[in-house]
Amino acid sequence: MARLMNQRTQTMAKAAPSQSHPSRGIGLWAALHLVAIAVFVLLALGQARAEASQTVTQNVAEQAVQRFAQNCFSPFLTADLAQERLAMDEVRIDFYDLRPFSNVEISPATGRAVTAGTDRRCEIAFDGSFAALAAEAAIGGLAAEGIVMQAPLPDTYTPLAGTELLAARQLNPNRVAVVHAGTRPYQDGTETFIFVERLTPSDE
Repeated sequence: MARLMNQRTQTMAKAAPSQSHPSRGIGLWAALHLVAIAVFVLLALGQARAEASQTVTQNVAEQAVQRFAQNCFSPFLTADLAQERLAMDEVRIDFYDLRPFSNVEISPATGRAVTAGTDRRCEIAFDGSFAALAAEAAIGGLAAEGIVMQAPLPDTYTPLAGTELLAARQLNPNRVAVVHAGTRPYQDGTETFIFVERLTPSDE
């Protein structure tokens, strides 16, 4: 009898460890489930932040091109006024006017070098790809100023891979403006740009 009880005790002792396996499996499954939830939440937050960032960029793009269209075609714009009217945290400005229309001081080039054969540039650029929006704003700005007569495009201007608009317009009988809008590489990404450059008088 004692031997039989001893055998049962040993059998129960051997079986005891195996009874803990289901609980371990449940615990592992719960841990994996929590990890999956955490990953899902992180992905959702990342997507939300990306969408919010894109929304901000869209708003910046719309405001920036509108300011360009309203100001850059005015011959009375100066470097100080350009900073005042075009400046935004996300927008880069490049302006010079070597022959001001009004009786103000010359605005020297502070960004890229002066384009040969020009005496004025008004340019904005910002991160992202909004070439169509930029071109539409440029065309609207030209129309608002009554600058609609086409002119031959100088050979010194060539389209880029991201060019949406590149055109010359006659300002007066001996003055031409060139407008360029599109996208181009910038640092590790892409930027949208619009600029208008005024050519030096043709009779010089």
